[in-house]
Amino acid sequence: MYDVIVIGGGPAGMMAAGRAAARRASLSGRTARVLLLEKNPGLGKKLLITGGGRCNLTNNKTEVRTMLSKYKGNDQFLFSAFAQFSVKDALAFFNGRGLATKEENEGRIFPVSDSAKSVFDVLVKYMREGNVEVKTEVEVLGISQEKDHIVVATTGGGLRAAAVILATGGISRPETGSTGEGFKWLKKLGHTIIDNDFALVPVALSDAWVKKLAGVSLKDIKLTTFQNNQKQATGKGSIMFAHFGITGPLALNQSREIGELLKYGKVEAQIDLFPAKDLGAVRKELQELLSGEPNKKIKNVLSKLVPGALALALLEISTINGETKNNMVSAADRKTLAQVMKAIPLNVSHLLGADKAVVSSGGVALEEVNFKTMQSRKIPNLYLVGDVLNIDRPSGGYSLQLCWTTGFVAGNNI
Repeated sequence: MYDVIVIGGGPAGMMAAGRAAARRASLSGRTARVLLLEKNPGLGKKLLITGGGRCNLTNNKTEVRTMLSKYKGNDQFLFSAFAQFSVKDALAFFNGRGLATKEENEGRIFPVSDSAKSVFDVLVKYMREGNVEVKTEVEVLGISQEKDHIVVATTGGGLRAAAVILATGGISRPETGSTGEGFKWLKKLGHTIIDNDFALVPVALSDAWVKKLAGVSLKDIKLTTFQNNQKQATGKGSIMFAHFGITGPLALNQSREIGELLKYGKVEAQIDLFPAKDLGAVRKELQELLSGEPNKKIKNVLSKLVPGALALALLEISTINGETKNNMVSAADRKTLAQVMKAIPLNVSHLLGADKAVVSSGGVALEEVNFKTMQSRKIPNLYLVGDVLNIDRPSGGYSLQLCWTTGFVAGNNI
């Protein structure tokens, strides 16, 4: 008989297990019997690859209501949880355990080490301090309620606990173990499960020139999507080109809207390389650049404004020969090139699937969870954390902060 069983060894599960062990020990004066079950050979498989392996662990929006505004209308549910464990608390938790952090674009917080392993090590040490028992390669088959405890059925037999924390994740990146079993168990227990979908996924493009830009990153640009020549969504930030299209925070954050639009027809997009400048200013800067080195080829000089591979793509889109000397570029061509730099046309093909999703949307209906404790309103002593909850959020550290907050609150109130 365990005090607590945590199912799922991701970020929310590890935080919950560590806090539950510390909390129970402080209350009872004895070592708590906390067990963490993980079906993979090791813990934190998705955590270790998040942010390209760098781990964007939170976002520096330390005012609770400002932070909650990013969770797409779910702030009324999340306020009580974030009041207990906020961004400030998460930073204090990691910094206080020796993890130095730094702030990057748009308030994103990363470990100074640029390694997700640093974050992982803090969580593992936290659990070890509380003597959390960890069992890997254990597949859970289901959970059921029996009198005053919960039974966890596994491939190795049944386990009992006074309380269970479910941290099985959604369905994004299934190769990491997020395959949605938790939703099946919860549905059998009477919970309402909102259809699961992919919230943050890369965007595939049909433009052939995009393949030549794989690996090129653009910062401080604007991305706007259109359907039937009508503006649908716009945002500023950074993207990265890949062989299939675009990824990066800005593309990921518009992917859900793009997915909805694709149901109704063709979707196009535009990249504005210089959103802080109007077309006239860009034309003037381009003219000054070309006039300053009249005898050089335009392809070589344009790379002073944009990455070299992108310069060649811009010339291709503008139908300008890159070998042309700057003093031979016509006024009409300069105008066209400036217009393209303010609105690079993109043709959306489709969204990548669950195997490339950063997070998934959908999950347990929020009305069925008490966010003061993260306890299920349907099943006493069952707690729900992380991606099993139906909470949309953007890229930028918001997913992991949700894990830290809900995991801590569950562990602290169990």
